[in-house]
Amino acid sequence: MPLLELHDVYKQFPIGSGLFSKKGEVRAVQGVSLSIEQGETLGLVGESGCGKSTLGRCLLRLMEFTSGEVVFDGVNLCPLKPSELKAFRKRMQIIFQDPYSSLNPRMTVGSILEEPLLVHGLRRTKADRMSRVDELLRIVGLPAGSVCRYPHEFSGGQRQRVGIARALAVEPEFIVCDEPVSALDVSIQAQVLNLLCDLQDKLGLTYLFISHDLKIVEHISHSVSVMYLGKIVESAPKEVIFRDPKHPYTQALLSAVPVADPRKKRSRIILQGDPPMPAHPPSGCQFHPRCFIAEPRCRLEEPGLKCRESEARQKISCLLVS
Repeated sequence: MPLLELHDVYKQFPIGSGLFSKKGEVRAVQGVSLSIEQGETLGLVGESGCGKSTLGRCLLRLMEFTSGEVVFDGVNLCPLKPSELKAFRKRMQIIFQDPYSSLNPRMTVGSILEEPLLVHGLRRTKADRMSRVDELLRIVGLPAGSVCRYPHEFSGGQRQRVGIARALAVEPEFIVCDEPVSALDVSIQAQVLNLLCDLQDKLGLTYLFISHDLKIVEHISHSVSVMYLGKIVESAPKEVIFRDPKHPYTQALLSAVPVADPRKKRSRIILQGDPPMPAHPPSGCQFHPRCFIAEPRCRLEEPGLKCRESEARQKISCLLVS
């Protein structure tokens, strides 16, 4: 049984009327269903603004979703009260994208790492808590002297290590990694990614890894879901997605990935126009205004996410691909 399952999750943000706009709603997440197996990583990719981070926050209930179900280890989290949900907070954590704004600048690293232990009533004595803080610093590769320093005294990569240590403090089983390396230099990205992989192997962690960088997703993920305008348009094991992408949007994303060997040329697929506004999505297939294989019926019929006939592990939302 998967550790985490999402069933038909929707998240809509109401928008008020203004001088040049009328009252409506932004459809940030539209009917997303996915599952993540214990000890594996699901890579969630897509352009900025497609709803990836919103989905990650919804499944942790950091943000209440409009409808749908989030099932963690067989328990539906939707009807739980805050007091009941607190027991699951220890098991589900998040690493935020920006290591500069996600750490309190007025707290030392020791206090930042001790705080989740206090909130959840773990390690009753001060000595036990500080022992755990020292252990966390060692796990993420920071010196013990970091405990008395403030976030501004660290580099971006070191700050993100503090963010990782904070997520690990309560010994979670599942972590949402919300673009954890996008704000870092390339060399530092590799170090942080390798750290996440090592932690997964040692601690048996399960990740939802949110990113717009397909090279990073290929390195860390076991399976991949591609998101466009709030919907999953293709989902498959990593090797299937990168070997044989079928949805036009996935093909376009992969065509933009740089190739290290200059002798291997890849034909670029240039999408026309910008992504539509989530407040005013197109009719039919939402990708049809930018799709290079669209037919007239794509404007009218909305495709569902269905398994391919020849590859049962690959799900595609496209009327023209079987």
